[in-house]
Amino acid sequence: MRNLYTHPRRLPLIAPSILSADFANMGQECRQVLDAGADSLHVDVMDGHFVPNLTMGPDMCRALRRAIPDVFIDVHLMVADPGGFIEPFVEAGANHITFHIEVTAPENVAGLAARIREAGATAGLALNPPTPVDAVLPHVDSLDLILVMSVNPGFSGRAFIPAVLEKARDLEPLVSSLQRIQIDGGIKPSNVQSVRESGVDLIVAASAVFGVPPVKRAEVIGVLRGTQALP
Repeated sequence: MRNLYTHPRRLPLIAPSILSADFANMGQECRQVLDAGADSLHVDVMDGHFVPNLTMGPDMCRALRRAIPDVFIDVHLMVADPGGFIEPFVEAGANHITFHIEVTAPENVAGLAARIREAGATAGLALNPPTPVDAVLPHVDSLDLILVMSVNPGFSGRAFIPAVLEKARDLEPLVSSLQRIQIDGGIKPSNVQSVRESGVDLIVAASAVFGVPPVKRAEVIGVLRGTQALP
């Protein structure tokens, strides 16, 4: 499988977050959004320490890989100790892993990214809304992706914070054609145009996609991508 996140870019990619899917029908929900045009699945991993919520672990990743063998799985580690989760998630089928700058000493970022690549995935670094973009700038060259959080993480459905788009604008001239700027949190059809214009080329959307009836999801994904006008 080619790696979507380092393949020459198709702008933008759409990665629905399964945090807003119906957990009782996860396989069916994920197949449906992929059939509706989504490029990958975003798996939000929370440990109850770094963020005030518990979500899912490697077994969810393993189940997705078993149910949809060719799916691209993007794991977002919102955990206090990301190093402890790299190999378990890659072994479970993750194609990409993002960890947070807030829990990683600057001198350890390149090493964690190298471990992720050695395990067989691509590596990303995330920053929360209060964290200045300067915290990630020294590390851009050692990563495949920078994730700009547009909500304070922990729960699906929180309101988008427009001010974070300035970080994406600062990052856009610094990334190569084989790197991506991802955004996650509160993205929906009514605000996505400003998101795309900021330089973001990988959009995570949770309730905007999974929160509408299945027959509407292809339309929403088209609007998020910019290939379809708002209804």
